[in-house]
Amino acid sequence: MRKEQILEQALQLDLKDRAELAQQLLSSLEQISPEEHDRLWTEVAARRAEELQNGKTKGYSWEEIKQDALSRLG
Repeated sequence: MRKEQILEQALQLDLKDRAELAQQLLSSLEQISPEEHDRLWTEVAARRAEELQNGKTKGYSWEEIKQDALSRLG
C-alpha cells in the first residue's frame, strides 16, 4: 500500500482515532537520531512548499486555522 493511500484512509478516521494514530507515529520518530529527525522534517517542508507553489494544495490564514480549531473544540 502506498503512503498516499494510507494517508487518505487515515484522514477518514474520526478526530480521536486520528489523534491516537498521530501520537503513535510521532512516538516512533523518537527512536531516530536528531540528524535524521531534522532531515525528515526538511523533506516534509520542501514537499509542502512545492505543493503550495504548484497549486496542489492551499494555504490557510491564521484566522482560518484559529476559527476551525475553535469550532472543533466547541
